Amino acid sequence: MTKPKQIIFATGNKGKLAEVKKIFEGTEYEIISLYELGDVPEIIEDGNTFEANSFIKAKAIYDIHKKPVIADDSGLEIEQLDGRPGVYAARYAGENCTYDDNNRKVISELEEFHEPHKARFVCCAVYYDGQNKEVSFGYLPGKIINEFRGQNGFGYDPIFVPEGFKQTLSEMNIEEKNKMSHRAEAFNELKEKIISGHL
Repeated sequence: MTKPKQIIFATGNKGKLAEVKKIFEGTEYEIISLYELGDVPEIIEDGNTFEANSFIKAKAIYDIHKKPVIADDSGLEIEQLDGRPGVYAARYAGENCTYDDNNRKVISELEEFHEPHKARFVCCAVYYDGQNKEVSFGYLPGKIINEFRGQNGFGYDPIFVPEGFKQTLSEMNIEEKNKMSHRAEAFNELKEKIISGHL
């Protein structure tokens, strides 16, 4: 049996890690977390696009470990807020804020607007091995609701209802979410590019 090809996933987020490991199951690639390497360095994501931030992470981890890396940056774009929080989704309520802080800020900013609060999740996934770079995007349209619902997921999942559904992402299990999520779309496409390019 051939040894799986290892790819480092440049994330400190265990929720994301679980989703992406699931996507690469059954392939010749093994997704390694930064935790397994015993090293989760602080990376300053100061790009002004999802792709720029993804590549900053991928290159920083590649430069340390010299192994192929995948990384992503994702965010929430809300129509009535002119695309905010966008690339600032993770720290929308300020430095060291919690997911709940971000969700409360979004809900309060939407109070002056009529429903539905149309929004979409965006994810940019990047592969980098020092020579090759592959980029994929995924999108998930839906709406923001003004209450927290569900115990699964993370980030804005408890207040986001995907288009065509009544449940929030936090009310879905990982299999349901992976069938539709922006991250799943981006990483499934990236996986196909990696496999077809024999990277």
